[in-house]
Amino acid sequence: MRLAAIAVALGALMIPFSAPAHHAFSAEFDAEAPVTLQGKVKRVRWINPHAWIHIETIEEDGSTIEWMVEGGTPNALMRTGINRRSLPIGTEIVVHGYQSKDKSCRPACKANGRDMTFTDGRKLFMGSSGTGAPRDGADPTER
Repeated sequence: MRLAAIAVALGALMIPFSAPAHHAFSAEFDAEAPVTLQGKVKRVRWINPHAWIHIETIEEDGSTIEWMVEGGTPNALMRTGINRRSLPIGTEIVVHGYQSKDKSCRPACKANGRDMTFTDGRKLFMGSSGTGAPRDGADPTER
């Protein structure tokens, strides 16, 4: 019996283990570089540890830029009212957030989204608070 327990414990140690990396806001995003992005939803990725909303913005010269906007976890977004059906492709949104420290925009520009506003005026918090993001009043749970 004891030998079987040891064998099971050793077997468990041999199972490959991987956990998704989670980062603090300041590791990737610039608190001194706020952005306001207006565009249409191009793609939504509901993955852990953060969901990503891809939006296409139109520049003054008519060119387009794709932005990858990081939100909170899919579960946290659902609690604020954002779900898979609330962001169909082509939905026009305005996102307030912070640009990444890497401003190269390759393969796309990146930002951390704090809140999202729909054309009907609905505004939803989409950020990941508690990770070092600036306290800017966007998170209704901040005190």
